[in-house]
Amino acid sequence: MSLDLLSRGESPVLPVAGQAPSAGAAPSAGLGPCPVLRTARLLLRPHRAGDAEAIAKALGAYAVARMLTRVPLPFHVADARDWLATLRQQRGWAFAVTQAGDYVGCVHLELSHGRHHLGYWLDQAQWGKGLGGEAVAAALAAFRAALPGITVHSGVFADNAASLALQARLGFAVTGCTDVYSRARGQMVTHLETRLDPAP
Repeated sequence: MSLDLLSRGESPVLPVAGQAPSAGAAPSAGLGPCPVLRTARLLLRPHRAGDAEAIAKALGAYAVARMLTRVPLPFHVADARDWLATLRQQRGWAFAVTQAGDYVGCVHLELSHGRHHLGYWLDQAQWGKGLGGEAVAAALAAFRAALPGITVHSGVFADNAASLALQARLGFAVTGCTDVYSRARGQMVTHLETRLDPAP
């Protein structure tokens, strides 16, 4: 469900004062609107309609889409617009990850079937720089501040060693294994289910 490369470690999360979210997933119970967060190198903000072209370009790469369950190939700008339109009906936070104003990926914390799920992906051109881990750590820190006692669920395809290592660094544990259909690959793929429990 998620894609990313290794993090170099967590960066401090600094909310940006005076900026109200413009779009993004609908608030989950207790979360409130999607906030704006700043890390050492990134700005995480709610999505905007203008992000569609950058999303389509990034998810149009097979290397990215193959590590996600629900992304079809080819992935067009219209598909990105359709996805952006669904965010207001979803419960949670959908962060656009940006660097120097450029859209580089997504971190999504969604309440579905009574559980909070983490998903994320990064533009292939940004792999290997630790940006994904920095973004995920920031989103999780904000989530923990809002809902400190909640377990976060996620998962990775078994052949996505980098994303599994990222989650292990952040404290996720593997809890199960299932076969999940990947739309980009057009086949069933082994999927490792993971979970991050609240700090004791």
